[in-house]
Amino acid sequence: MVGKRYKRATITRQIGDEGMRAKVIIMGAAGRDFHNFNVYFRDNANYEVVAFTATQIPNIEGRKYPASLAGKLYPKGIDIHPESDLPDLIAKLGAEQVVFAYSDVTHTEVMHKASLVNACGADFRLMGANQTALKAKVPVIAICAVRTGSGKSQTTRAVASILRGKGRRVVAIRHPMPYGDLEKQAVQRFATYEDLDAHECTIEEREEYEPHIDKGIIVYAGVDYEKILRQAEKEADVILWDGGNNDTPFYVPDMHIVVADPHRAGHGKSYHPGETNMRMADVIIVNKVDTADPDDVESVKKVISELNPKAKVITAASPLTVEDADAINGKRVLVIEDGPTVTHGEMTFGAGMIAAKNAGAKDIIDPRPFAMGSIKATFEKYSHLEKVLPAMGYGSRQVSELEETINSSDSEVVVSGTPIDLRRVLKNVTKPLVRVKYDLQVKGEPSLDEALKDF
Repeated sequence: MVGKRYKRATITRQIGDEGMRAKVIIMGAAGRDFHNFNVYFRDNANYEVVAFTATQIPNIEGRKYPASLAGKLYPKGIDIHPESDLPDLIAKLGAEQVVFAYSDVTHTEVMHKASLVNACGADFRLMGANQTALKAKVPVIAICAVRTGSGKSQTTRAVASILRGKGRRVVAIRHPMPYGDLEKQAVQRFATYEDLDAHECTIEEREEYEPHIDKGIIVYAGVDYEKILRQAEKEADVILWDGGNNDTPFYVPDMHIVVADPHRAGHGKSYHPGETNMRMADVIIVNKVDTADPDDVESVKKVISELNPKAKVITAASPLTVEDADAINGKRVLVIEDGPTVTHGEMTFGAGMIAAKNAGAKDIIDPRPFAMGSIKATFEKYSHLEKVLPAMGYGSRQVSELEETINSSDSEVVVSGTPIDLRRVLKNVTKPLVRVKYDLQVKGEPSLDEALKDF
């Protein structure tokens, strides 16, 4: 068996011959993977991308990256497979390189995947900004993070507010979440709630777009980020890159702001590509200092001083505003939190849990016994979740299962810590829902306004 593997590797290594293209598989989650392909591999005659693999997000594998987006070298498009098929794909398709292109994973996990790929005879590759970041014609401020759920969204809104207060036209471009028809989602523009409905946005998409729309900020997203950039430039004095997970920017930033979460204090040195962001940052915001242990705040600052001592450090809180605290007091409560934050973000609680406890909830129920369908599967996959229900809604069926889970629970009140008004999506929930909001509040000096003066 080992001999066969080495023989196969020797055969595939003959790609340097005239007219041969290096065969590549891109590992992703419908975001960075598509972007890296578009800007580096799509029209590159030295490579042939023979497959994508998908993980983290449901309903991606089994589809195809369409020919209309893949370019002239790929008239049949490119198949998207489950990541679990990777070893078989390397052998079957003769892949010599595997490009890792998704985020919010431990350094250890990345190296386990590298070891698997190398054991199959292929090279393992991580691509940097020089190969993948696009240059804009207008200034760009990138807001990224060490981990998902650190507070990028409220930071982006705060930066937008400052810039708009100075008379600048601000457009946000959000990290991709193309979970529907990829051709239709190549370039998306969101200015109204009707746009969210027209593009059939998932709950996760709405969580990112709706707060911007509430502030009158236009949001772009999609699949082809060069086309998105060129369209957004026409109506912007400044572009805000609103990052996803803890990924690095798709555009070359003129200022790079990175948000760190002291609830996960050591993660700046242990997660990919969060550490890359921390090392690249011009400004690092240590968020949630109002709810974190002071020792953990100091631990984050120690990591910053080690990895990026030249960065300007800002401390901030994300104070909560509860829609109706009296409705929570003394009640049995079901807490719903932002999905990515408590799933692959690995948090066991979020804004909803903090608000419920502060408002005097009698009991926080365990939602797992009431979970239906794919919601039950989510709890099985993310076993650290016990007292919160992630706001999973990747498609109408999952939205229905989320509604059924809520309705079947023995709670009296639902507390939602997601960034949106879930009642716009969960129209069949029979229990009262209390919404929790949060915004960025800078503590002390330097202020965010002062940091932006340098920009």
